[in-house]
Amino acid sequence: MAPDPGADPGAQPDAAADAEQAPAADSAEKPEDAKEPETAKRRKRHFWRDLAVIVVAALALTILLKAFVVQVFSIPTGSMENTLLPGDRILVSKIVYRFRPIDRGDIVVFSGDGSWGPPPPPLPSNPLERGWEDFTNLIGLSAPGTDYVKRVIGLPGDHVKCCDAEGRVTVNGVALTESSYLYPGDQPNSDDGPYSIVVPPGRLFVLGDHRSDSCDSRCHMVDGEYGTIPENEVVGRAFVIIWPLSRIGDLPIPSTFQQAALSASAAAVGYGPAVGGGSAAAGVLVWQRRRSRRSR
Repeated sequence: MAPDPGADPGAQPDAAADAEQAPAADSAEKPEDAKEPETAKRRKRHFWRDLAVIVVAALALTILLKAFVVQVFSIPTGSMENTLLPGDRILVSKIVYRFRPIDRGDIVVFSGDGSWGPPPPPLPSNPLERGWEDFTNLIGLSAPGTDYVKRVIGLPGDHVKCCDAEGRVTVNGVALTESSYLYPGDQPNSDDGPYSIVVPPGRLFVLGDHRSDSCDSRCHMVDGEYGTIPENEVVGRAFVIIWPLSRIGDLPIPSTFQQAALSASAAAVGYGPAVGGGSAAAGVLVWQRRRSRRSR
């Protein structure tokens, strides 16, 4: 049949061209679709990389804080009840003594390595176990075995004596009123016998608040230096309880240690050996009564 003279001679070629161009358009869209999985993969890689950077930075910051500023410690025993209870977690400032000296009444954490405690246990040979132990120490879930927490009673040169006629501990002849922090029912010396010492230079006389359940300077008198600890072994001052939530609170110095007479009379006391004839014997008696207790 002859073509219709009125027909548009370009109509057929245009339709064919459209049909030919359709695949080309589809092929142009496919690369865009293919890019979406690649973009998602890149985003996932970026997420894990950023997360790793954040974790590493947080760990590095925590390590720096622990080494130089503040550290978490867990209380393992009842030697400081009811001020500190077993399971409490405390923050210990490691920089406070760069700005002020140790004060009477401070609660301090110190290392007993070389004085009270046995040598520290060897590190685990397994790197994973050693890493886990370091991590738990870092966040206060466990604590090195030679760290102790006690209250400072006597500073270098102080004359610490127990007890006066009313059964109180005296420092430089000034009686301490300890009822605000002593464990209920405890006596200042818990019937452990008298002692009278002058704290040697560079050392501290420390006691637990739960006197009847604390192996402190009293029961270490036969270890040398009259049961005192080296100032340079103090890790820092415990200043706040952070766990459990029901016990969050600060740890201030009791008012009895603010007596002006304590410092005024300290200048009159010189360094020297234990004062009073029964001091060494009292130390032996204390040690015999408490040798089975290692409360920290």
